Amino acid sequence: MDLLFVADPLESFKIAKDSTFAMMRAAAARGHRLMACTPRDLMWQSGGPVTAYVRDLSLTGTEAPWFQAAQQAPDERPQPLAEVDAVIMRKDPPFDAEYLYATHLLEQAEREGALVLNRPRALRDHPEKLAILEFPQLIPPTLVTRDAADIRRFHAAHGDLILKPLDGMGGMGIFRVREDGLNLGSIVETLNRHGAQTVMVQRFEPAIAQGDKRILLIEGVAVPWALARIPQGGEVRGNLAAGGKGVVQPLTDTDRHIAETLGPVLAARGLTLVGLDVIGERLTEINVTSPTGFQEITKASGLDVGGLFIDAVERRVQAARAAR
Repeated sequence: MDLLFVADPLESFKIAKDSTFAMMRAAAARGHRLMACTPRDLMWQSGGPVTAYVRDLSLTGTEAPWFQAAQQAPDERPQPLAEVDAVIMRKDPPFDAEYLYATHLLEQAEREGALVLNRPRALRDHPEKLAILEFPQLIPPTLVTRDAADIRRFHAAHGDLILKPLDGMGGMGIFRVREDGLNLGSIVETLNRHGAQTVMVQRFEPAIAQGDKRILLIEGVAVPWALARIPQGGEVRGNLAAGGKGVVQPLTDTDRHIAETLGPVLAARGLTLVGLDVIGERLTEINVTSPTGFQEITKASGLDVGGLFIDAVERRVQAARAAR
């Protein structure tokens, strides 16, 4: 297969833990050909197909440099997306306007015959903080608002709260406000920018002490191990980027119930890879842009998660070829 990864600049990868690298490594081990570009390399002009300016890659198997590229900027090779077997969208958040524009270009490539994973429309339809609203029976008490008075009423009802911006990643911008309400006004002003920006507020879940679990779904089926990200040093955030400790553990009955409830629904919408965040028995986020945790789970469990993902890509490519 010819695989094109749309991702952040390759030079920024930390390959000891990067899940996109794990995908590339699994694909290369099977003899698949690799290409890469960033969203800014996507282009469409009337009369022609959506094209990416790509680099053809080979992996070196060493830490640095971990890849060799046949092309370097500004001499990347133009590649029509409909002529590769699969386009794998792995750009990290933020989920901003440029990300949305990229999904529109990728959706045009779909109309031209490209296979894009995850589907661009599904990426747009499932913003990572807000996608949980569809499943209220699985989530903690949650409020989404711009209004400071709404937040104060929610605090009066639930006491201990977590507040976070809708466009954050890696634990950025997350605040805890306890029952005493200390600094609630200042935190709300910081997050909602005096009513200009929407905020998510959730009841604090004490089970965060046992970890914020990342559960991976591949074609709607849960990987049987979760990565629990456990806060350290008095932190409320378990995110690894915020210093959390990663512990791999088997799924609980509750984890499996959540996965089995969401998995078929999300897969049917074109979300081949999803990362669910679960604290205790509550779903807190649905991650669809570039879910991580592949390498941590693989190292601790021996299960080749990158290989499972490439299995899914191969099946999708075979199905697409059969449908032509």
